[in-house]
Amino acid sequence: MKTVKICLNSIEKVKSFVNEITKFNVDFDLVSGRYVIDAKSIMGIFSLDLSKPIDLNIHTEDELEAVLNVLKPYIVE
Repeated sequence: MKTVKICLNSIEKVKSFVNEITKFNVDFDLVSGRYVIDAKSIMGIFSLDLSKPIDLNIHTEDELEAVLNVLKPYIVE
């Protein structure tokens, strides 16, 4: 599992993010404080505070490189 910080500060970013990660047969969790939601759930994402970066847990080792390349526009350092 790998954890990265991502920023989803607009509706368009959330929609494109979900469209990109649903292409992978991998589990993704968004962690904000004590809340953990399925990152493939648009409704779940909108229940979080999107004004600041959130942690994304990626549950794969095999496809990690491909997943990280797709996530580059959303990752914050």
